[in-house]
Amino acid sequence: MLKELYRAALVTAAAACFAITSLASFSVSAKGVYQSGADFFAEVFAQQQAESKILWLTPEIRTQAAAIVGHPVRGLRIRYHQSDKKTAWILEEIGKEMPITIGVVVEEDVIQLVKILAYRESRGGEVRYPAYTAQYKGAALQEDYQLNRNIDGITGATLSMWAVNKVAALALYYHAVVNQSSAIPPALVNHRTHAK
Repeated sequence: MLKELYRAALVTAAAACFAITSLASFSVSAKGVYQSGADFFAEVFAQQQAESKILWLTPEIRTQAAAIVGHPVRGLRIRYHQSDKKTAWILEEIGKEMPITIGVVVEEDVIQLVKILAYRESRGGEVRYPAYTAQYKGAALQEDYQLNRNIDGITGATLSMWAVNKVAALALYYHAVVNQSSAIPPALVNHRTHAK
């Protein structure tokens, strides 16, 4: 009788451990595509007529962009959407090992919205929650090309947070370039952006 109770307790404990592990894995695994680029642009410009445009990455833009993100930027051009002084960008940055696809909306040289569109890492996906991304609303670019505010981190998501910070600063820089804004130093305002 004692052996049967012991065996039942052992089976119950194993089942409980499996259930807890499964739940923990489910909450930690954040991989997924949450919104397509087309849907993001449609949401952002729902009441406005936005134009799809291209920012050609000149050597000057490429150099500053690399300084912002800490590595060379890829590609010859960046596609974005614009309506008046409002721009929307979809950019990618590596978290720990995989790219995070991030949508950023900038208006009047400040961030209006940051949204994680696709997250491919196994951990750190908490950066996609609105409670986290809301911290970026109203952020602007400082003279040193960093955000003008501190963003609270998330335990276990440090690299993902850094990636979102870099993309936010990069979107602000690109926005300033295409709008010939005072948010960037005068030396860079005068170069040709080739924005179409």
